[in-house]
Amino acid sequence: MELFSWQVFCVAAPAVIFAGVSKAGFGSGAAFASATILLLVIEPGQALGVMLPLLMLVDTSSLPAYWRKWSWPDAALLLAGAVPGTLLGALFYARSDPDMIRLLIGVISVGFVAWQGWQTYGRRGRAVRRFGVVAGWVSGGVLGFTSFVSHAGGPAAAIFLLGRGLDKTRYQATTVLVFWAVNIIKAAFYAAMGIFTVESLLFDIALAPFALLGTWLGIRAHGIVPERVFFGLTYVLLVVTGGKLIWDGLS
Repeated sequence: MELFSWQVFCVAAPAVIFAGVSKAGFGSGAAFASATILLLVIEPGQALGVMLPLLMLVDTSSLPAYWRKWSWPDAALLLAGAVPGTLLGALFYARSDPDMIRLLIGVISVGFVAWQGWQTYGRRGRAVRRFGVVAGWVSGGVLGFTSFVSHAGGPAAAIFLLGRGLDKTRYQATTVLVFWAVNIIKAAFYAAMGIFTVESLLFDIALAPFALLGTWLGIRAHGIVPERVFFGLTYVLLVVTGGKLIWDGLS
């Protein structure tokens, strides 16, 4: 189906708003679903190429709201793993079936929520174990790889950062910083591999106002929603996105 059609635009506009809200306010946990929604009406390569510039616009426009509120040590751990993970994603993009990766990350995401609930409520008040350096590198590698092949790096980032015990603003600011950097790296590879086209970039211009609207809504929602509710919503997003990844991997 052609990008510039009412059918595609009516699907893409709300999907982009959803991505902006998720990335700017709720840690990117479900932003990847926008690309999945686009797959209903356009080809996978087109969906990836359309979404990346819009995700970068959301990153850039939301970064000032969280400037220097991030946890740099945690961001550095994720980025240290994300760089080689992105390189692997680029190497295997053309020849690898991403369904097994989606299935694996989906199982890990849903399993993490169950594990975190057991740690919090099933151990009679004992402190929740915090993830360490190795977990950060591994999560970053998975983040980079899955982000490249399907824009699905949010769950990997959430698993690590939720396991580090950050408050909601430091958590959100760290995800914004990490994905801002990772998406810049991805864009260079996407351009070299011909994933971007003139048509997709023109379509991005038409969708840019919806990305900015979603960003504004996400930032406002982040400031209004209490911390307990925020993390509860993040766990819900992890289950939803993990479940969607499992469904995509199996189907």
